[in-house]
Amino acid sequence: MIYFDNAATTLQKPKEVAEAVYEAIRHLGNSGRGASSVSLQASRVIYDTRVNIADLFHCSDPSRVAFTSNSTESLNIAIKGLLEPGDHVITTVLEHNSVLRPLYQLEREGLEVSIVPCRENGRFEVTDMERYIQKNTKAIICTHVSNLTGNKIDIHAVGQLCHENGLLFVLDASQSAGVFPIHMENDFISALCFTGHKSLYGPQGTGGICLGDKITVRPLKVGGSGIMTFEKVHPNVMPTALEAGTLNGHGIAGLNAGLRYVLEQGCDQIHRYEVALMKQFYDGIKELPGIKIYGDFSGWDRAAIVTLNIADYDSAQVSDELNQRFGIETRAGGHCAPLMHQALGTENQGAVRFSFSNFNTAEEITAGIEAIKTLIYEDME
Repeated sequence: MIYFDNAATTLQKPKEVAEAVYEAIRHLGNSGRGASSVSLQASRVIYDTRVNIADLFHCSDPSRVAFTSNSTESLNIAIKGLLEPGDHVITTVLEHNSVLRPLYQLEREGLEVSIVPCRENGRFEVTDMERYIQKNTKAIICTHVSNLTGNKIDIHAVGQLCHENGLLFVLDASQSAGVFPIHMENDFISALCFTGHKSLYGPQGTGGICLGDKITVRPLKVGGSGIMTFEKVHPNVMPTALEAGTLNGHGIAGLNAGLRYVLEQGCDQIHRYEVALMKQFYDGIKELPGIKIYGDFSGWDRAAIVTLNIADYDSAQVSDELNQRFGIETRAGGHCAPLMHQALGTENQGAVRFSFSNFNTAEEITAGIEAIKTLIYEDME
């Protein structure tokens, strides 16, 4: 099997990740629930993971890092915990349903939502956001990287715009965490939402939210906390405020191993390698007859994603052929990005997404190119 669906989840991970999960299952207790040696060891692992996350994202304080099950939960916490009926929020057509659906839900309850369109090839210019700012605008919520096109937003410019206008900045880093450098303080990020199972190489069911200084978020859930047992209200001190219930300590241990790998390799080195693979693939298919590639490839400051269609074939059919005949795993369909598909005109056909990771090889890319050529030229015969 050749796995090119890393934007959904990284399948190949550092071996240390699996080893860490195995050891955690054998030896870790419940963090914050007692003073046994295994409970304390779980607390140490979880704290060390917070430190590594704060280091990666330049979050000011590890206690401002709260663990969740994925980006969807993190974004729901941020969106529902920061916004009120009557507020106005700005977002973009690049967004995943993890952003759109919570906003649509709050819109039915009185939130105002403005969605900024993209330009040709799915490009996005931050200057297009400015004209949507109004008196009751409270926040800008946007992705760092489109999961469909791989196009990247200039988050420093977004953060600067928010800073100058007194707005909150909520960033969906699902596709960028571990690949692009993110500096919460320099980029004026109020809340950074990430998942562990993509380019941080952690297990599924891990993720988190990092809060900027002086940012308070209403918790999405309350319950057991391990402290203040006799209080009727959930503790409001971070990170406990956003971590009701037992944490996924075993998964967090695996995430920590993935984080160590990213910190040792460095985001820049990982990105250079992945982009080299993407460029090899793009150059190998871009001139083929019937190929339509989506996204802006005028430069290489982008994620290692190539999304395409072949003529008018249904994307699911192409993806199935790649899988069954060549053992190549891709992702077809709508990618939970409905507005981006509408902007590109692919809402009916869908599209086939190839997404590469640090564990793919040039030989696999060559096999992918040859598979696309075979599908195209067989159809032409």
